[in-house]
Amino acid sequence: MRTALVCGVSGQDGAYLAKLLIDKGYHVVGTSRDAQVTSFANLQRLGVKNEVERCSMVLTDFRSILQTLTRTQPDEVYNLAGQSSVSHSFDQPVETMESVSLGALNLLEAVRFLAQPIRVYNASSTECYGETGIEGADEATPFRPRSPYAVAKAASHWAVVNYRESYGLFAANGILSNHESPLRPERFVTRKIVCAACRIKTGSQSELRLGNLAVERDWGWAPEYVEAMWRILQHDSPSDFVIATGKANSLEDFVSAAFAALDLDWRNYVKVDPALYRPSEIQFNKGNGAKAKAGLGWEAKAQMRDVVRMMVEAELELSSGKA
Repeated sequence: MRTALVCGVSGQDGAYLAKLLIDKGYHVVGTSRDAQVTSFANLQRLGVKNEVERCSMVLTDFRSILQTLTRTQPDEVYNLAGQSSVSHSFDQPVETMESVSLGALNLLEAVRFLAQPIRVYNASSTECYGETGIEGADEATPFRPRSPYAVAKAASHWAVVNYRESYGLFAANGILSNHESPLRPERFVTRKIVCAACRIKTGSQSELRLGNLAVERDWGWAPEYVEAMWRILQHDSPSDFVIATGKANSLEDFVSAAFAALDLDWRNYVKVDPALYRPSEIQFNKGNGAKAKAGLGWEAKAQMRDVVRMMVEAELELSSGKA
């Protein structure tokens, strides 16, 4: 039985990845900053909480990482931890940089120090590219980050490349586009939209305030994207892959789809609030996943409207007490 260490197992991606790995026969060890107080609600919701060995580990503490790796002896490590909100990174830039970039560096150095054949996956992001242009970004597209989050992700990305090239580590980046699910916290705009639309439908909310509706993003389905993470570490040699649908839609399109799924006209309920605009914004961001299709046999199936439909259905189930 192979052992996988999932750093940040309490989040959206961590929970879905844990379930995927358990289904594949792994022993899964999941970390959070304080496993004694973390609820692991996402693992509970997916029905795998009791199947995951949970422990505390702080990526900004090198000793904590070293102790965890030594005790658990993982074959694979998935680094999904760190501050994950682009919007929040403008308010907490230092915490974002430390948790994402320093955390990745500490993990890589610990793996190098132990000199064991551990395969390391790092969560990079298409946010690192900034404006991608209509063709979409591939693995050779230069990074031009436009948020503290993207700057931190870019630093962690290049740390992985450096350790791979300098020390021969099996370390790889998954450069993921936006990927959503019902496990997203409501502070993320996609879940905020879905939750608000459902509450407006039932009459418990009257309006929804949003920022720039013209931005365009490449939205995929998170459970599919964690499959790509696993495939990246099963590849013959370590390499970086863009994971994306290859199609961009505006936030207005996302809003329209969410309200339409509930037979509502979004224009009657949504107000644009300039206070919600970011200090700097990416207008168009799309990924080109051709390398992942050719090298991993992975291709996104769910498109934006599929994602919206599944999120709305899950939200309705949750509010009715069925989920």
